[in-house]
Amino acid sequence: MTDFLRPDISTTRPSFFELTATFARIGLLSFGGPAGQIGMMHRILVDERRWISEERFLHALNYCMLLPGPEAQQLATYCGWLLHGRRGGIIAGTLFILPGFIVIVALAAAYALYQDTHWLPALLSGLKAGVLAIVIEALLRVAKRALVSRSLMYIAGAAFIALFLFGLPFPLVILIAGAVGWFVARRAMTSSAAGEQSPSLGSAPKIDVPPLHKRAVGLLCGLAIWQIPFALIWIFAAPETLAQLQTFFSKMAVVTFGGAYAVLAYVAQIAVETHGWMTAGEMLDGLALSEATPGPLVLVLSYIGFLAAFRNPGLLDPLLAGVMGASVAAWATFVPSFIFIFLGAPYMESARHNRRLSAALSAITAAVVGVILNLSVWFGLHVLFRDVERVALVPVINLNLSVPVWNTLDPVALALFVASTLMLFRFKLGMVPVLALCIAAGFARLWVGG
Repeated sequence: MTDFLRPDISTTRPSFFELTATFARIGLLSFGGPAGQIGMMHRILVDERRWISEERFLHALNYCMLLPGPEAQQLATYCGWLLHGRRGGIIAGTLFILPGFIVIVALAAAYALYQDTHWLPALLSGLKAGVLAIVIEALLRVAKRALVSRSLMYIAGAAFIALFLFGLPFPLVILIAGAVGWFVARRAMTSSAAGEQSPSLGSAPKIDVPPLHKRAVGLLCGLAIWQIPFALIWIFAAPETLAQLQTFFSKMAVVTFGGAYAVLAYVAQIAVETHGWMTAGEMLDGLALSEATPGPLVLVLSYIGFLAAFRNPGLLDPLLAGVMGASVAAWATFVPSFIFIFLGAPYMESARHNRRLSAALSAITAAVVGVILNLSVWFGLHVLFRDVERVALVPVINLNLSVPVWNTLDPVALALFVASTLMLFRFKLGMVPVLALCIAAGFARLWVGG
């Protein structure tokens, strides 16, 4: 069985200005959580621009899925690194989060001053309906290219069932899929004839792994850059809260496997109960604010950092302290992602012609399709219905099913979802018109008080 191995295709290389402009656009439009963000990058970088091949994009995605932290931002960094080296990775990864960071800081400041988020539900109901259509389009596009064999389809289906019905941890599902791909390839290689030619894995140039001393220096430099806020806090005698934020979110950055939702419950508990930075209701408001902004959902950590420093400013102006707190939280959260990519990506690229590793990563890609399907179903249920219940089917084996409360169907959200789907699939209008329509509809709904 060699159906885990797929060929690469030729691509073009953009100028540095083109890369910067494109990732600025991606950063501004990166709504919809990791599923929508990954689908959007795939559409722009693989389908429209043809800067990165299908095989290489999925190879990068597989690696990012194994890392702690925001996988979509890591994927953007990886793609930028592929196209223009380390400076391309810095630009791509930074621009992916910068628009959302600016917006979340502005919203956190308004919230800290006025405590007013009454406008969010109506706006989000419109925006999320459009994002749901974009997520489904991304799911279909990635599935069409990734599930090229029956074996990969089975893995995708099993991953969806494991997540949606049994609630298994995301990292466990990914690791099992990778192990299945590895052993299937190993068995195929063992049983194949000695003189049989291996299938081609593409003609992309090989990327050499830096020597050990350069890797060690790179790691030490990355760790030093990561902890720069501690030096600045000490030099300028900044409030102790900033040091607490740097310490806490540095720890979170290296254990956040499984995406934002996997760690937000713990972060909320520490922020509310241990440090008293905010109330539980304010934490929920922060989640709503972060969902209304582009970029990774973990930008909610910048909201937490803002409120924590705003309320404990020391000798600083509260707004200035809040901006510093949000910046420290973002720095501690996202800098490790750059370290993971710059140190690990050369290994991944040099191993692209390893048949067992390629098979394992292709199986992970199939599992990721199941992950995106699970996110799409979960997201769709919560967009179209106000209430969703988790029904225990067989408690002894943790078999559960999410069921919508049918009389809580939101007809406006349903109408916007249908309109967005037609715009994307029937009229091929793209993401920008869809999101513009949905945002306008959300404001209209707010205006009429619906």
